[in-house]
Amino acid sequence: MSFAPNYHTLSTASHLGQLLKTTRKRHKITQATLAGYVGVSQNRLSHLENHPEELSVKQLLSWCSALELELKLGEKDTSAASSSAEW
Repeated sequence: MSFAPNYHTLSTASHLGQLLKTTRKRHKITQATLAGYVGVSQNRLSHLENHPEELSVKQLLSWCSALELELKLGEKDTSAASSSAEW
């Protein structure tokens, strides 16, 4: 069975931390196991889940790879935002 990708728009570091933690739990991966993939201790991984602004790009990409997440960057669609902000 194939599932459509689920994309999230992140606007804060705390959103990123929650997404990483939720995805890790959904995949039933322990912090210790994921820490081995990312190259940090379990304590550090726990800290980074709660303070994702401290993640290096290298750690974030390793984390995404381990959790089968895809990181995409693009320009904001400002056309929808400007019309809804006029109220």
